[in-house]
Order: sequence, then structure tokens, then C-alpha cells
Amino acid sequence: MMRGAICIWQRDMLVVRRNLLAEATTVLAFPLTFFLTFGLGLKGYIQDVEGVSYAIFVVPGLISMTAVLAAFDDSAWGMWFHRIVQKTIEEYRVNPITVFDIIIGKIISGFTTGFLKGLIVGLFLLFLTGFQFKLLFLLSYFLYIFLGCIIFSCLGSLCGTLIDKPENLGRIEAVVVMPIIFLAGLFFPLSAYPDSILPYLKSIPTTALFDGSRIALLSGKMDVFYLIQLSISAVISFFLAVRMFEKKMHG
Repeated sequence: MMRGAICIWQRDMLVVRRNLLAEATTVLAFPLTFFLTFGLGLKGYIQDVEGVSYAIFVVPGLISMTAVLAAFDDSAWGMWFHRIVQKTIEEYRVNPITVFDIIIGKIISGFTTGFLKGLIVGLFLLFLTGFQFKLLFLLSYFLYIFLGCIIFSCLGSLCGTLIDKPENLGRIEAVVVMPIIFLAGLFFPLSAYPDSILPYLKSIPTTALFDGSRIALLSGKMDVFYLIQLSISAVISFFLAVRMFEKKMHG
């Protein structure tokens, strides 16, 4: 059981390992640009936020953003490319590998890629800022990243399954994924929002991810509501990704 999924995961990780240096360089460029622009460029104009310097405040969010975007991109574009261009999915089905194994393997691949890229960026930014964190706080933070990568890997697999045109994948990321990331308090505290719209923003899973993970890393506090919200979102996204892929393959 799950042997096929593990084989698919191992194949995807072999591809990542072959391009490790290029992947590491690419993944550092995006969050580092944001850190230099906002974290360092604006820190002289922004007072401490929630008891920490602005440069430190944005670091947890940049790490989280890198991890979940990588999970989404790897799953969405990987699924689309292997399904439409390389026809790898069809080759998998010729072998004694079930449809369930295929989607589970792709979800795990997306999760692993996102988590590893987030770790690379995290080590770099934490070293760059000299931020001293407690191990227990870091473990709490990893729990949020773990759930976030599951959600975005499943959503990416779902998009890669249902969308046939590559330009539509790009539109989904630009119109849906990026807005729900930036609206979730990536560069500012949620208290900056008016009270009238705050409840709606807190209903978005990315708010639970970014705000919850920041609180966990900086103070070690675990928001139970955020964790429940992320756990439910992970289960729902997993169910949808698996169900829609099975339906697509058998349709």
C-alpha cells in the first residue's frame, strides 16, 4: 500500500536534486527582494510592530509565503506538465500504480518541495537578521508551515488536474493565490484593518497561516482556532484534490 505513491515521490525528488543549486538560487531571489525592499528599506520609517522590529516582523511571513507558494507551484505546474505535456500520468497508469497512488504521490511531492524551500529561505533570513529563536517556538512554527504546505499542495494538485490551459493556471495564481496571501497580514499586523472587515479576513485560511505562524515563532503561543481552521482546510483540500483527480482519470 502506498508503494506507488512513494515511487512517484522519489522520482520527483530526484528531479529536484538534479537542479538543487538552480532551485535554491531561484527560491531565494523572491523573498530576499521583499526583505530588502520592505524589511530593510522601510524599517527606518516604521516603528516597532507588536514589540519587535519591522525587519523581524516580516521574516516569518516571508518564510511561510515561500513554502506555500512553492508547494502550490510545484503541485499545480507539475501536475499540469505531467498530465498535458509529458503524458507522464498516462505512463503511470500503464504500470501497476493506482490513481489514488498517483495523486497522493504528487501531493507529497508538492508538500516536500514547499517545505524544503521554506526551510532554505528560513535559514538564510534568520541568519541575515541574526534573530534568536527558541527551539520550542520553532517547532510550533513548523506545525503551521506543515499544515499550510498540505493545503497549498492539495490546491495546486487540484488546479493542475482541472485546468488544461497554462495561462489559466497563471491567472489563478495572480487573481486568487497572491491576493489571499497579501491580504493575510504578510507585511502588516491584522490590527491595521477596520473591525468591520476583520472577521471576514480571519475566515481565510491564509490569515490563520500567516498570523498564527508569526505568533508561534515570535512568542511561542499556539492559537487553537487557527490550528483548527487550518486542519479543517487541509482535510477539505485533500478530499477535493483526490476526488477530482480520480474523477478526471476515470471520466
